[in-house]
Amino acid sequence: MEHTYQYAWIIPLLPLPVPVGIGLGLIFFPRATKNLRRMWSFHSVFLLSIVMIFSADLSIQLINKSSIYQYVSSWTINNNFSLEFGYLIDPLTSIMSILITTIGVMVLIYSDNYMFHDQGYLRFFAYMSFFNASMLGLVTSSNLIQIYLFWELVGMCSYLLIGFWFTRPLAANACQKAFVTNRIGDFGLLLGILGLYWITGSFEFRDLFEIFTNFISNNGVHFLFGTLCVFLLFSGAVAKSAQFPLHVWLPDAMEGPTPISALIHAATMVAAGIFLVARLFPLFIVMPYIMNFVSLISIITVLLGATLALAQNDIKRSLAYSTMSQLGYMMLALGMGSYRTALFHLITHAYSKALLFLGSGSIIHSMEPIVGYSPNKSQNMVLMGGLIKYVPITKTSFFLGTLSLCGIPPLACFWSKDEILNDSWLYSQIVGILACSTAGLTAFYMFRIYLLTFEGHLNINFQNYSGKTSSLAYSISLWGKESQKTKKKQMSLLTLLPINNNNKAGTFFISTNTCRINDNVTRPFMTISDFYTTKTLSYPHEVDNTMLFPLLILLLFTFFVGVIGIPFTQEGKDLDILSKSLNSSINLLHKNVSNSVDWYEFVTNATFSVSIAFVGIFFAFLLYKPVYSSFKNLNLINSLKIKVPMKLLFLGEKIINIIYNWSYNRGYIDSFYKASLTASIRGLAEFTQFFDRKIVDGITNGVGILSFFIGEVLKYVGNGRISAYLFLYLLYLLISFHFF
Repeated sequence: MEHTYQYAWIIPLLPLPVPVGIGLGLIFFPRATKNLRRMWSFHSVFLLSIVMIFSADLSIQLINKSSIYQYVSSWTINNNFSLEFGYLIDPLTSIMSILITTIGVMVLIYSDNYMFHDQGYLRFFAYMSFFNASMLGLVTSSNLIQIYLFWELVGMCSYLLIGFWFTRPLAANACQKAFVTNRIGDFGLLLGILGLYWITGSFEFRDLFEIFTNFISNNGVHFLFGTLCVFLLFSGAVAKSAQFPLHVWLPDAMEGPTPISALIHAATMVAAGIFLVARLFPLFIVMPYIMNFVSLISIITVLLGATLALAQNDIKRSLAYSTMSQLGYMMLALGMGSYRTALFHLITHAYSKALLFLGSGSIIHSMEPIVGYSPNKSQNMVLMGGLIKYVPITKTSFFLGTLSLCGIPPLACFWSKDEILNDSWLYSQIVGILACSTAGLTAFYMFRIYLLTFEGHLNINFQNYSGKTSSLAYSISLWGKESQKTKKKQMSLLTLLPINNNNKAGTFFISTNTCRINDNVTRPFMTISDFYTTKTLSYPHEVDNTMLFPLLILLLFTFFVGVIGIPFTQEGKDLDILSKSLNSSINLLHKNVSNSVDWYEFVTNATFSVSIAFVGIFFAFLLYKPVYSSFKNLNLINSLKIKVPMKLLFLGEKIINIIYNWSYNRGYIDSFYKASLTASIRGLAEFTQFFDRKIVDGITNGVGILSFFIGEVLKYVGNGRISAYLFLYLLYLLISFHFF
């Protein structure tokens, strides 16, 4: 077993040849690298698949042997300072590495087709591979300094990927917003790491935990200072995992390509904050005030994320706020001390949310030829509807992912969310009420997304697409601007013509006006089939098989990954795979975990949580399901012949408008930050500029100008006459004696 562990260093290093190779290829062999660009996507998938298999093997060994392996080597040695660099293989590392690699492989396969027409195809895969390497380095780190280095690399990759389409002002602003917001948390994390080193004299986890725990129990360190250090560590997790109040960057991060949202902003990077708290859990658990503070911040995040998702029209932003809310559930579990439950929900949510994001990418991909290459249109759920008969496979996968996130059995998120809801009731009744209420809101807004997207009729007036709109078969960039030189190299022009004139969603004829392909055009490694033939396609239409394959695999995970945390026992033998794999971590935390289950209590609690979810689903259907009965054009209350006082109706309408405006305007939090922080910082900068130019520079320049004028005056006084000098000297003496 140790022989296998000796090669664990390949986990973060194996994805690195792809970005290095792409960079060197573009420098020395740019033409060949661009012509063979899809070769690099194959290498990305292949190398990450090797890491996935190796991580799975290490996880199996950990389950069977219940041991931890750590390898370190000296990096910097001084008389009073020693810094080591290495890797740590334990249950938490194995879980996170499997999660990163499995979702990463699926996203890379999906991205090959999704980014096929983009000019930045090579740049995209270079960024993604470097991000995977950085994230794997983060989860295998053996000390706090190493974690911080990879933490910053992950943030840099996030900045690059969010601003991938940097020619769009929204994307450029979004990546800057994410960068600045995360810098706040990262600065706090750095201060916390330095404070802990000042207390313990070590960056290594085991030494850190033992020394810090002994100091706290024996009053070896001031309690307030220890609490401050742990709080600063938590601030890093708050920013990275989009917890209140540093959550504002996450919805804007949806300006990046959809595969990035699926990998980074649903499954891996935003989970880095959860990983950090889980890794440093022995420090948090001995600080009860910090644990209560974590619970408070997380329950605010849970409720805030759910309410802000209620009225969003952008499908990706709605899923982003959903991610924010679910991350709050994970952090809530950690704040309540439910270490295993938090990691369980981290796993189930990652696969379900990655499925939903990739499904939304398929929807956007199918809508773009109709509404044009504009995220304001192709991601707007108001312009969708009726897609159920055009994208049946995407619809099915999205529907099951929605059910999973709502907590409907037997899908994955049901098992983990149900445990969190049960623990919240045991922790506090107020927290339990808020957590359960948010579960109902989750079911409501998730089915709102599903119904607006797939049900009813397509909300596009196709009269606007009567042959005047055209789309390119080989677009240089889906979102960026095209140069005049690029436009001369277009290979074909696809003209969208409706077959019938009934202005309904239907089949569209694409006439291909074939033209001579310029030999200078960079052609993809795998060309478009039937490029020179006229073919009939249906818009909206289902995506290609290379994009459907990851959806189906993630759908299988969504179905069956919850099995690892189901607490089954048979003849006294523990069958809970998750608890078994975490035994060493649980023992390290001195947590007594019992896998015995009262099935009557389990069924009762599950019935309650599922009932809450169905209430949310019912209201979503009530408000957003198209009505095709005779009551279609009538008010629902009038159709049901319910007598309601007018004052109550007006009050209800006013409350609904307040909630809608609150949600649609993001709780006015961004506006508050802009009016208070941004405006004040800008005002301070302007005042500083004024003070520097007018006061500091003004005094310096004034002294110079004054000296110039004095010199000019004195040169006329100096005429060489002694009588004049004596007169001025006597005048000076008289004035001096008069005043002094």
